[in-house]
Amino acid sequence: MEYFLQQFLNALAFGAEYALVALGLAVVFSIMGLVNFAYGEIIAASAYAVLLAVAVGLASPIGAIVLALAMGVAASVLLERVAFRPVRKAPLTTGLLTAFGVSIILQNLFQLLISPRPQAMPLLNGLNQTLMIGPYAVSSLQLMQLATAVVAGGGLVWFLNHSTLGIAMRAAAGDFAMVRLQGIRANRVIAGAFALSGLLAGVAAVFILARRGSVAPDMGFVLVLKAFVACVIGGFGSLAGAALGGMVLGFIEVGLLVALPAEYGGIKETLTYCIVIALLLVRPEGLIGARRELGDKEA
Repeated sequence: MEYFLQQFLNALAFGAEYALVALGLAVVFSIMGLVNFAYGEIIAASAYAVLLAVAVGLASPIGAIVLALAMGVAASVLLERVAFRPVRKAPLTTGLLTAFGVSIILQNLFQLLISPRPQAMPLLNGLNQTLMIGPYAVSSLQLMQLATAVVAGGGLVWFLNHSTLGIAMRAAAGDFAMVRLQGIRANRVIAGAFALSGLLAGVAAVFILARRGSVAPDMGFVLVLKAFVACVIGGFGSLAGAALGGMVLGFIEVGLLVALPAEYGGIKETLTYCIVIALLLVRPEGLIGARRELGDKEA
């Protein structure tokens, strides 16, 4: 029983992490139609900001968390201004290529300016403690990840439904031209979406630092690919779909780890994507995505 409870918590924790990052991708995609594959480097930039601050004397975990969140917002807004705004009116493939290019450039900058190897950063390791709940041992970090994902999702929904900027962002997701006609500046709406996305990247960086205790140039790359898959599972453009897709992906991965014999653990990723493909064959638009007519493609 204890083993299955632990694996259930692992699935919730992985799913919460994927959901957080998927929400960050979905916020930007819903407004701009851009899949920001440089999002992993925003997470890495947040982590490196904490690493450099610790190197010059930062010793406060709370200060490190605030710095990671601030850096995530600043890096995301800066990338929007420098890299994505100039190609806003270009075809979507141009924006996609720009995102990949920015990702590669930033990874190489981290390697050249700091180090290509992981750098130890144990300041936030104290967040990962073992708690006893009755007879069961539970990781405090897992509970915090789950709680943070719920709070972040709820806070995002409240912001989009009750704040002026949030309502403008929701309207822009449906009809950007109409938002402009109402006198709302497009730059403000898009920068707001990137700021929210960057804030979630900072949160993800905090949890990665607390779990790994180190920083690496590619620390966010694989996570963003998983979050992209989560968005597709749930339905791209839907915030609820992004969160649901993240949780589903977390349960698929942990479920396979539990079900597979140790000698077959190496095919977990293969089976994960087989299951994802099967889901998409049944629901091509995602679990809660809107069905769209894409035209007749029969031979």
